[in-house]
Amino acid sequence: MKGALLVAGTHSDAGKSVLVAGICRWLAREGVKVAPFKAQNMALNSFVTREGAEIGRAQAAQSLAARVEPEAAMNPVLLKPSAEKRTQVILRGKPFATASARSYQGMKGELLPVVMESFDDLRRRFEVVVCEGAGSPAEINLRKDDIANMGLARAAKLPVVVVGDIDRGGLFASLYGTLALLDNEDQALVGGFIVNKFRGDKAVLAPGLETLSELTGRPFLGTLPYVRGLWLDGEDSLALDAPRDLSPPRGRNVLRVAVVCVPRISNFTDFDALSHEPGVAVSFTESSQEVLASDLAIVPGTKATVFDLAWLRTRGLDGALAERARRGLPTLGICGGYQMLGRRIRDGVESGEGEVLGLDLLPTETVFGEEKLLARPEGRALGFWNVEVSGYEIRHGRVHRSGGEPLFAINDSQNGDTEGCRVGAVLGTSWHGVLESDGFRRAFLRWVAEERGLDWMAGDMTFASRREAQLDTLGDLVAENVDREALLRLIEDGPPSISRQVSGITCQQTAGTADDTPRAKAPASANGKGDPNFSPARFAVPGDDEQKLRADD
Repeated sequence: MKGALLVAGTHSDAGKSVLVAGICRWLAREGVKVAPFKAQNMALNSFVTREGAEIGRAQAAQSLAARVEPEAAMNPVLLKPSAEKRTQVILRGKPFATASARSYQGMKGELLPVVMESFDDLRRRFEVVVCEGAGSPAEINLRKDDIANMGLARAAKLPVVVVGDIDRGGLFASLYGTLALLDNEDQALVGGFIVNKFRGDKAVLAPGLETLSELTGRPFLGTLPYVRGLWLDGEDSLALDAPRDLSPPRGRNVLRVAVVCVPRISNFTDFDALSHEPGVAVSFTESSQEVLASDLAIVPGTKATVFDLAWLRTRGLDGALAERARRGLPTLGICGGYQMLGRRIRDGVESGEGEVLGLDLLPTETVFGEEKLLARPEGRALGFWNVEVSGYEIRHGRVHRSGGEPLFAINDSQNGDTEGCRVGAVLGTSWHGVLESDGFRRAFLRWVAEERGLDWMAGDMTFASRREAQLDTLGDLVAENVDREALLRLIEDGPPSISRQVSGITCQQTAGTADDTPRAKAPASANGKGDPNFSPARFAVPGDDEQKLRADD
């Protein structure tokens, strides 16, 4: 077979990433050579490919679902918001520009050819490309020059399915409204809907599905059940709100981990592997009391080190971390968090603040460089039985250690290079992903338990095995709950032949607006003045022309 599909959603976190991963795993098990694709991703959770390219973490997980190596073409545009309403634009895995929300809109025209080149490259090398949209395709203020949703679908002639999360409520209004806000050409690409996170009796849901299908002319292709504990690497901090199941401990005690939830937290997927262990309770918190009371405190990575360091001080978290160091309580800093634990930071790149004092809990200094360091290092954990450890680096900051002990010995280093720093119970490393190394994670947590006098035991299942089991579950959800034949027809045949168009808002471009945003104009009344009863929120209902929002000719 040969083809492609775009999975769009009614809103962020509707289930696009999970559905794409599930489709990829299902097709891969059927022997189809499949690849994921997301033209534009806004996320602070990112990953480094073996070629040294930075892509969204979700696309890396989807590539695992597809059983292929992640690569830059799978996520050609990655947006990483930083402090002061600025965003770093990553193009094909490398820093390209820093932009504001408005200036980025003007940049998208030149990015579309790069997006299409990456997409076409994947289509040549794979039988099926499963694309994930961004946010919602009905974000009408962003439709011009769109490269992630219907702009991509129209440019590549992709069939589109729209997924909605029924667990949040308002499913039918969300699906109908999403379709109604698309223009006729975009609507023509939408081939059906999928319901996500349903729990209950499908017979109760059925009349609603039938009515919406009649109103829109689009079928429902499947209803995915709600499955507790199902996860995929999150893209943004919305994922932090999801409940985290605690596996029963194998010893008498639970090991409590408090991750400082800084405003620009990045790569919080670093801590998924901790939740994998039995008897480890992970919480993301802004509370200094909770940080002080935990068995292990972690200062995570951040896209705005200096900004989040200042925020941390305003919350009294600096005092809590200092008290932990004084008491000898285990504390870990990762990447930006490691930089904060040092003596000073010199940043003329990310924040432009120059020299800033750190928390002075480790004898290190950080100097930010223009070039971003992207790497996949490996080494041995010194002081933790020399177990093997690997990770990935995504940073502008270069950390220089002037005391303490190194944390890792770097493999294949001609000069005996080391990484990280340790003083007493305070540790820091620039490497993300180290807790996914089973040997290091278990040795580290055993050390924490010993320091805290806990009866705690590590599990036996590898983190990679658990991730594989999760991806298989996603593949099962698609195989068992989606109309596979209908989905395959969409992938192979392209956009559907559906003549029904859903009416929505009619807008007319008004001259002289400051931002060239389309405005709905009030219709003139008989005396030439604006209709006092006009409301820009009136939607058209099929068959009822009186409800259509009119515009001046």
